[in-house]
Order: sequence, then structure tokens, then C-alpha cells
Amino acid sequence: MASIADFAAAQKPIYHQERPSKTGLMDWLTTVDHKKIGILYGGAGLFWLLIGGLEALLFRIQLARPDQHIFIGDTYNGLVTMHATTMVFLAVMPMIAGFSNYFVPLMIGARDVAFPRMNAFSWWTFFAGSLTINASLLFCGAFPAAGWTGYAPLTTKEFSGMPIDFWWAGLTLLAVSSMVAGVNFVVTILNLRAPGMTLMRVPVLTWMMLVIQFLLAFSFPPVAVGLILLAFDRTFGTVFYSTGMGGDPHLWQHLFWLFGHPEVYVLILPSMGIVSEILPVFTRRPLFGHHAVIFSGVFIGFVGFGVWGHHMFTAGMGPIADAAFASTTAIVAIPTGVKIFNWIGTMYNSKMTFPTAMLFAISFIPMFTLGGLSGMMHASPPLDLQQHDTYFVVAHFHYVLVGGALQGLFAGFYFYMPKISGKMLNETLGKIHFWVFLIGFNVTFFPMHLLGNHGMPRRIYTYPADAGWNTENLLATGGVFLMAGATLLFVYNLITSLKNGKDAGSDPWDANTLEWMTSSPPPVHNFDFTPVVLSERPLWDHKYTPGMEIPVPEQAEEIHMPSPSWRPMWVSASAGLIIVGLLTFSGIAGIPGWPLCIVGALGVIFSVYAWVTEPV
Repeated sequence: MASIADFAAAQKPIYHQERPSKTGLMDWLTTVDHKKIGILYGGAGLFWLLIGGLEALLFRIQLARPDQHIFIGDTYNGLVTMHATTMVFLAVMPMIAGFSNYFVPLMIGARDVAFPRMNAFSWWTFFAGSLTINASLLFCGAFPAAGWTGYAPLTTKEFSGMPIDFWWAGLTLLAVSSMVAGVNFVVTILNLRAPGMTLMRVPVLTWMMLVIQFLLAFSFPPVAVGLILLAFDRTFGTVFYSTGMGGDPHLWQHLFWLFGHPEVYVLILPSMGIVSEILPVFTRRPLFGHHAVIFSGVFIGFVGFGVWGHHMFTAGMGPIADAAFASTTAIVAIPTGVKIFNWIGTMYNSKMTFPTAMLFAISFIPMFTLGGLSGMMHASPPLDLQQHDTYFVVAHFHYVLVGGALQGLFAGFYFYMPKISGKMLNETLGKIHFWVFLIGFNVTFFPMHLLGNHGMPRRIYTYPADAGWNTENLLATGGVFLMAGATLLFVYNLITSLKNGKDAGSDPWDANTLEWMTSSPPPVHNFDFTPVVLSERPLWDHKYTPGMEIPVPEQAEEIHMPSPSWRPMWVSASAGLIIVGLLTFSGIAGIPGWPLCIVGALGVIFSVYAWVTEPV
């Protein structure tokens, strides 16, 4: 067995920066280190997960019993709108960005991402967008209340107020952030891989991250166009979505879902990648059908652009379009099934161990499968016509996005936090978190299948006592409290383990891939020397396969690391100022919008010039 201690005996690298890193708060404000940016994304995602969960808890209290009037009308609609918007854009996506930022360079043996300052710009633009979406509560006293899909004409000026302006403005900033990040990570994965890391030796998680970066780069432009058209309708009086003036609200639906369904795969593919990394470690065998899992993920990403119309079977597209989208939707089941059977094949007849990360990874498979099966039902237009906008659909996508995506991310936290913090999470608390969350999840969302089949529509804030929906709604609300308690326990575990957790060491799980080769947490430069990859499981083979040891160089490498910079924050703040100026309110403290646009535009020009002329 080749010990990983030989890495510590390597020559220490000689690395330098144009300017030294700052300390304390200034370090975090100016950092371009992919690991710190990953922590910022992950921390923000966890914060918004709690906020989004609180919003769900409030409107489920309203629905716990019939004929209640706790949160009604636009207050209820605003909670529902912001819960979905927060969970999709501000919780799950930044948590995925956190894993991507922190681990993709480590997994491919790189020092950092291809464009570190662009990475920081993506973070600060996300941060500005997240604040803008929620600022309507401060400036308007209300949340946007048109649903997270923002269907026209509900979002036009005639039918909605000022909060929608904050909604489109914040989402526009988030779209910019995601598109820039997508390009950055595509370049990183394709160009910065370690010597010997062919594409088929790239870890599955990194492959899934590569697929979603393409999805981000190509799916966000349509919704960005839709948001710009909405902004023009609301700000300048155009009529893109007004049927009375020759516009068409179906245009918004097409633009939104051309983004919205690839977005589903943006949310689920990273968790599929995490599960594909965890199962081999705790079964002590290679991933069954490694290449098939990779190609199935690529196929899901490709076909994902051809299924958006199944959200619009009730919109009157016609039989030809309905048949086409029904077919492509059914086809998506094939690569998904490939992954499921390969995961089962990996576990079959193996000697598994069951830490918390493995429990969440195993649970991901049946919960996601249930969500996928109910999704396949909606590939049938006649069945979709019956279940569209009922609670059956709510149950379906929560089994995919909570039972699937969120459980996969929890598995990732328990698996990868030792590398990030150098401390192990408490396994007893972790297993309590798992069981309480799993029970609460099923108590919450399984009854919603029954509610949908019994005719309960989505987005209603009350219902009569004789509707036959009382028991299921009470169960669902009780389940939400269980999920909330489990999530708070996870946060407690996370915080206390950072201080009191057992030291993890560099490779606590006896894992397979390059990120476990370096210290926990990794140094600024990630690796003391550039690793040479000889197989799909380079660290495992280094430890256990004679002749496959990763060679240690005899001389130290000279490494240049990018310097910290304020410029990415300046550009994001200036771009945010332009967006704020475009908002259709009269101005902050009486200042009209157009001066803010001018100041923001000048700020962008100055900041970009300072950025490109600053030494790296």
C-alpha cells in the first residue's frame, strides 16, 4: 500500500501573488480564491434555505385547517411566490455553486478556476440579486405575488404592483451571474485538468457540473430576454405580453419554460453526481457503469432543452406540438433509469457502511424515483390536463427537488464538510437529522398526491371544511414542522462541529479522487505539486494498486496565485445600480431612476477599466 504521507514529504511550492491577501472581513470582500467563494455561496444557500423554509411553514399553517384567515390574499400569494423563488434561485442553486466552486478545481487537480475575478464577479452579482428580490418587503411592504413562474398577464403593470419590479430586477442579476459562471466553469473543466486526466477520467460529479454549466450558459438567455421584455412592458409601456395590443402572454411561457425545464436538471444533476461519488466510497468498489452514468447525464442535459412544452399542455399548443413534447418527455426516463440501475448495481452484493452521507445518498434513489415516476405521468397530455395545477404536481416536483436535489446536497455536506473545515460532523446528530427529515418529507408531500387526485388546486389560501381535504392538509403541515426541526438540527450540527468536531485528516473516508489528496482544509494553492492522473480513481489506485502511485516531483514548483481584488465587487455594484435605476418606483429617498442608471453605467465603465488594467 502506498501511503498518502508521501505527498506531505514533497518539496513545498514557491508561490507568490502580485499583492498579499488581506485579513479578516477585507479578505472575504476581496477574495478571488475559489474555495472561499464556494464557502460564501454555500453559506448564502443555507441562509436562504432557512428563509424559504420559514415562508413554507407560514403558508402551511394557513392551510392546516379549513376556513382559516391567518395569511390571506396577496400575503399568502407573496409567501408562495417567494418560497419557490427563494428555494430554487437563492437556496439550492447557490448550494450547488458552493460545491462547484470549492470542489471542481480540486477534483481536476487545478489551482483555481480559469477566471478567478470573473468568479468573484458572479458571486457579488448573485449577492446583489438576492437582496434585490427581497427588497420589495422593505420598500413596498409586500412580496411579489404572481407565482415563481411569473406568468403574464399577472406580472404586467395592469395586474401587479411594485414588488414585481424588484422580482424581475433581482432575477435579471441572478441570470447574469449564472451565465458568467457557466462560461467560467466550462473553460475550467475543459482546459485546466491535471496531466493524464482524460475526459473519461474526470470524476462523475465534475462531469455533472460540466453539463449544468452548459445548461446555465444556454438556458438563462431565454429567461433573461423574457425578463427584459417584461421590464420594457412595465417601464416603457411596450406591449409584448398584452393581448389587447397585439402581444401574447404565451411568449412569456415559452421563454420561461425554455429556461425552466433545463433548470430542473441544473438542480438535480449535481446531486446525481454527489451520489455517484459517495456510493463507490462506502461500497468499496468502483461505480458500476461509470461511463454509462456520465453519458446518461450528458444525454439528460441535451434532451432537457426539448421538453419545456409539457408545462404548456393546457395552453392550447395543438396536437402536433403536444405529441412532440410528450415523446421527448418520455425519452428523458431512459438516461434517468440508466443512472438508477447503475447505482443499484454499485450497491448490489457489496459490503456497505452507513454513515450519514451514505444514508442520504441511498434515500435519494427511491425518493427521486417516485418523483420521476409521477413526472412520467405528465408526459401524457390527457393525464396532464386532469392534474395540471393541482397538488399532485406539487407533490411531484417536491419529490424531485427535495427528495432528490436537497437530499443529495445534504449527503454532499456530510461527505465533504470534513474536507472544507477539517472537522467531522457529528454522526449521531446526522442520523437523527436524516430520519426526522425523511419521515417529515414523506408525511408532507405524499398526501399531496391524494389532495391533487381529489381536486385540490394549487395556490389557494383556504378551502371549505366539506371539501374532503382536511386530514391530508393537517398531515402535510405537521410534516413541514418535522422537516424544519431536522434542518435546524443540521445547522446546529454544522456550527458546533466547526468548533468541537473530531479532526478529519486529509482522507477520512478512504476515498478515491484528488480532492482527498490534499490537506483539510486545502492550502491556497490546493496542491503542493501538480498531480499526474493514471486512472479513474487516482487516489485509490495510489494507495492500493502497485505501480499506480502518483509520482512526487523532486523539485518544488513555482506557482503564481491571483491577487485579491475589489474590482469584481465594484462592477457588480455598478450593474446593480443600473437595475435599481430601471425600477419603476419614483426613486430611493426621492431620487428619480435615471440618475442612478447614469451613475451605474459610469461605474461599470470605470470598474471594468480598473479590472482589466489591474495586475493579476
